[in-house]
Amino acid sequence: MTDPNDLGAFLNDAWQHLGRGVADARSPARTPTFATVAADGTPNARTVVLRAASQADSVLEVHTDTATDKITDLHHQPTAAFHIWLPKANLQIRATTSVTILTGAQVAEQWAKVPPSARVSYGTEPEPGHAISDAFAYEKPAEPERFAVLRCTVERFDLVHLGERHRRAIYTPQDGWTGTWVAP
Repeated sequence: MTDPNDLGAFLNDAWQHLGRGVADARSPARTPTFATVAADGTPNARTVVLRAASQADSVLEVHTDTATDKITDLHHQPTAAFHIWLPKANLQIRATTSVTILTGAQVAEQWAKVPPSARVSYGTEPEPGHAISDAFAYEKPAEPERFAVLRCTVERFDLVHLGERHRRAIYTPQDGWTGTWVAP
């Protein structure tokens, strides 16, 4: 059993869960809540699919359609938060990130790996959020120019383990990701 006071092991465990979320569609880390802030200050939270997680680069990636509110929000304020609850591990992962929007030639390699059946998620007409006459009055053509990768550089992790005795730690690049225990 890992020492419960080992900050490094606690962070590594979180990254392992994130990696599992990328690889395993059944993992709760696969579909985190992703929150942005609109220009009027309104918070916007939605479920996304985690597509990449790199501990070495401190990066999480998701894909989106360039016509979504996420993109509008991120043009206004290029920051986002992830929230992941892992019930079997009793672990909450919160990550604050700075976001770079990648499109076009920058994401051609990723687009090539998107299965044809999933490509229809990028190009909804009319654009997402527009009023329609009935529940199915839209088309879903696959449009590679509407495909974006959100490269989210982690600026802060807040990990909470809800065990018999709760544990909480904060990690930032400023402390070299060594972490600090804080009261849960």
